[in-house]
Amino acid sequence: MKIFFFDLDGVLSTGKENLRYLGGREVVEKIRSLGKKALILTNDSTHTRQEIQQNLASLGFLFAFDDILTSSFLTANYLSQKFGKASFFLIGEDGLKRELETAGHQVSETKPQVVVVGLDRKLTYEKLDNALRFLREGARLVGSYGGAVYMSDHGPALSAGPIIRALEYGSNKKAIMIGKPSPRMFRLALQRAREKPSHAVMIGDQIETDLLGARKAGVHTVLVLTGVETRDTIRLSKIKPDAVIETVDGLESLF
Repeated sequence: MKIFFFDLDGVLSTGKENLRYLGGREVVEKIRSLGKKALILTNDSTHTRQEIQQNLASLGFLFAFDDILTSSFLTANYLSQKFGKASFFLIGEDGLKRELETAGHQVSETKPQVVVVGLDRKLTYEKLDNALRFLREGARLVGSYGGAVYMSDHGPALSAGPIIRALEYGSNKKAIMIGKPSPRMFRLALQRAREKPSHAVMIGDQIETDLLGARKAGVHTVLVLTGVETRDTIRLSKIKPDAVIETVDGLESLF
C-alpha cells in the first residue's frame, strides 16, 4: 500500500464533546517513515478542517491541512462546481455552515437552491418541516454523508443518514450524497494523492460507510473494533473487510 486513509470517530479518537485518544500516533509516523502517505478521510460535518487539525494536534497527531478531507469540505466543493455560489438552507451544525460560507455560499431562509443536511444534534420539527417545504418547492437535496450512527461519548448515536431518509421520504426526492458511503469522497481523495485505488487502504470502524464506500471505489479495507462494529456484526454482514484489527495500533502488523 502507498496511501492510508484514516477515519476519525471510532478509529483515532472517540467523542465529539470530550475527545479521547484511541490510538494511531506511532502507526501514522511509521507509515510516513516508510515514504507512504497518511490522510484523514472523515464524515465529520460538525467541525471545520481547521478545527479537526487542531483536535488532532491536541491528541499528538501532526497532519497537514491539505491531508484532512471532510464531508463538509467536499459538500462545499460540490456546490461550487454545480452552482458557483449557491443559496442553501441548512440542517446541520456550525462546522458545516462555516465550510459552506467559506466557499462563498449563502444561507437562505426563503427560497434556497439547495437543502444541505449533516449531523444536527439540535434538530427540531420546525427545521425539518421548513426543509421539506423548500424541497417540494424545487430545492435540491444534498447530504453531506449518509451514515446511520456515529461514535458519541456514550457509544453509537443517531447520525445524518436517518434525517436525510426522512426528507427523501417526505419530498419524494433522492439526495445527492457526498461523503461516505458515496465513492465520490474516495475518488477525490485519490485524485489529490495522485494514487490508484489498488494502492490505497481505508481504515474505518463502520461497515455501512467506511467499508462500503471504499469497496465501491476499489480501495482496500481494514476494520477496527474500537467503534461501531463488533465481531458479531462483521459475521452477519455481507460486506467483509480485507482485515480486522482490535485497534488501529494493530495496523503495523499488516505492513
